[in-house]
Amino acid sequence: MWQELKIQVLSDSVPLLEEKLFASGAVSLTYLDAKDQPIFLEILNETPLWESVFILSLFSETTDLEPLISELGQDRAIVNCNELKIKTLADQDWETKWMVDFQPMQFGDKLWVCPSWITPPDPSAKNIILDPGLAFGSGDHPTTSLCLSWLYDHITEEQEVMDYGCGSGILSIAATLLGASTVYAVDYDPQAITAISNNIEKNMISEGRIRTYLPEDLPTIRVDCLVANILAMPLIELSEQFSNLTKPMGKLVLSGILEEQTNSVIQHYKRWFEIDKPQEKDGWVLISCTRKG
Repeated sequence: MWQELKIQVLSDSVPLLEEKLFASGAVSLTYLDAKDQPIFLEILNETPLWESVFILSLFSETTDLEPLISELGQDRAIVNCNELKIKTLADQDWETKWMVDFQPMQFGDKLWVCPSWITPPDPSAKNIILDPGLAFGSGDHPTTSLCLSWLYDHITEEQEVMDYGCGSGILSIAATLLGASTVYAVDYDPQAITAISNNIEKNMISEGRIRTYLPEDLPTIRVDCLVANILAMPLIELSEQFSNLTKPMGKLVLSGILEEQTNSVIQHYKRWFEIDKPQEKDGWVLISCTRKG
């Protein structure tokens, strides 16, 4: 048996609390978003926390937690200091328990994202084999879901596609399975390039169909469709570059945009693109548009 203590705290109080929990016998700590707060990571090698954080601390059943709870109950830095309770957990296979939360996801009629340890529900479909990892993009976030659904409806055979900010490569692999002849997968993070290379191999994509690049190594090209699932500010900063990377009458797909950021992004792209009606899901927006001739 194990004991779990769930503590809500602001991020600037995390280091001291972390030290206190480990000193009190915690065997592990897990950090969770307490208020559905997106993290805008713009600098490499940083590990930012949400402004408000849940810390799940795990202790053995023999640890006396009453002195710790009494102490934390007087700490006004703890958001839920008056509601701290011990939750008893049965022994489990902790190495595999997390896998239960990741199930196949469907986009359109015949596009699925499946973890490698689960047999695809529809073997005849376009199945992306993708395990959750450090690089962004496993299909469960609204922005990725919006992009996958758009790709399913619009990608046709022999198109050249660019996935700018490719992360795990989920959109690159989807475009390839849907018929794109060549996909240029671009990311500024070398970890993402490593991740997508592994996922290309896992999905048995033919050599050369997905080509990976750091932004500074990208050749001078124009594509039929450019998709960028990143953040509003980088999208705004890259607007002219994206216009130069998209063929006349080519499609541009932008996501990673909060509803309140939609108009600002559109204002920076309407000079070069005809804007379609934005699509929204759970407070996030996808903007698709067509390059003017």
